[in-house]
Amino acid sequence: MLSDQRITIALDAMGGDHGAEVVVPAALDFLKRDSDVNLILVGREEVIRTHLGNTRLSDRLRIHPASQEVGMDELPSKALRGKKDSSMRIAIDLVKQGNADACVSAGNTGALMATARFVLKMLPNIDRPAIISALPSIEGHTWMLDLGANVDCSAEHLFQFAVMGSELVTSLDDDIPRPRIGLLNIGQEEIKGNEQVKGAHELLSGSSLNYIGYIEGDDVYRGGVDVVVCDGFVGNVALKSAEGVAKMVSHHLKAGFKKNLLTKLSALIAMPVINGFRKKIDPRRYNGASLLGLQGIVIKSHGGADILAFENAIGMAKKAVLTHVSDRIKQGVQAQLDKRVSA
Repeated sequence: MLSDQRITIALDAMGGDHGAEVVVPAALDFLKRDSDVNLILVGREEVIRTHLGNTRLSDRLRIHPASQEVGMDELPSKALRGKKDSSMRIAIDLVKQGNADACVSAGNTGALMATARFVLKMLPNIDRPAIISALPSIEGHTWMLDLGANVDCSAEHLFQFAVMGSELVTSLDDDIPRPRIGLLNIGQEEIKGNEQVKGAHELLSGSSLNYIGYIEGDDVYRGGVDVVVCDGFVGNVALKSAEGVAKMVSHHLKAGFKKNLLTKLSALIAMPVINGFRKKIDPRRYNGASLLGLQGIVIKSHGGADILAFENAIGMAKKAVLTHVSDRIKQGVQAQLDKRVSA
């Protein structure tokens, strides 16, 4: 944490589908309800000031100029080599330099991952960063990783993801001292799964983690597990599928209640239940995915996030700083490796 005892978070003000139009008002709203955080808006100053309106800059809110921005469809390699003064790169640089405790970006995921890994470097004994986020479940929520950073993973990578996920959940939730770890598979039988999953199963079974074995896709939302581990290909498909199902259910509910006068009256009666359900599965509540394994805190917001969703991503960054997630992951991985050597 920086010298004034307040957490300082750098925001990529130009990233995402909406850029400063969402990031700036989200920053202003967050500062109104949180007095313990300073924010740095990184991007084109003239654009940022347009959205600030009459708001005065202060020690708690300041602008750091950046002359470039990374496009949502831009190749990560191009962004890394040719956009050294992008809002994304500068926000991450501020973390590296110690001028910010964390950064948040809604920008290009591949570029964010590549840039963060290049600038901040990996924690010891961690080969690859992984994206983790919470998903709604019957019991409350379930954490899942990797959600798209790594398409091809070895058994060792999956094991590292499990350790990182366990340490994150322990840090953020005092009610879960020993998170239940499940390995996503196409069945719970020992003979099922590819070689990477089977290898990870052996490593996890021999660890001191609270590993409960293989789980299937429905277990992600049914509950009974706190951390779901998979490679980025599977995780991203599962995440996007869930988002699609949620939109489909919402569409058919709206259409059904609008059919005729009777269904409209039924909608009025059912409205409290519908609103409660909508709030429960609202993806904005879960916005803010941590890029685990880096020597610094980077939070990825959904590219299409609105003001409320981006606020929640800032909140996730604050939690990660307060709970010293990176240090805990470093210690947790080393402890598991020491156990493996002594076994």
